[in-house]
Amino acid sequence: MFDDGSPIFQQLADQICGDILRGAHSEGEKVPSINELAVFYRINPATANRAVAQLVDRGVLVKQRGIGMFVAEGARQLVAAERRAKLVEKHIAPLVAEATALGIDTEGIVALIRKESS
Repeated sequence: MFDDGSPIFQQLADQICGDILRGAHSEGEKVPSINELAVFYRINPATANRAVAQLVDRGVLVKQRGIGMFVAEGARQLVAAERRAKLVEKHIAPLVAEATALGIDTEGIVALIRKESS
């Protein structure tokens, strides 16, 4: 599951966010504990804690003391907005810049995307 591309805690946080986007974890639903995550993924509990803490800081998860971690209300929209922004920054903006340099207008970009997706 984990690769060498980024820190394990970041990959775990991304996995949990992906699960939220896919509907595997609904808003208000309890998510696995830090210890459950550590056992399931065979990672250090401190690594699992770092991933969960990051998601709490971002407002994706909420901690209910003595009860557990839950998916925050609005978490799906928050994660989707973050991923859209990352998509634009990492892929769309460079695509538009390269297309502009090549003299390809918006309609040309759309035509290329349609061709590739069919």
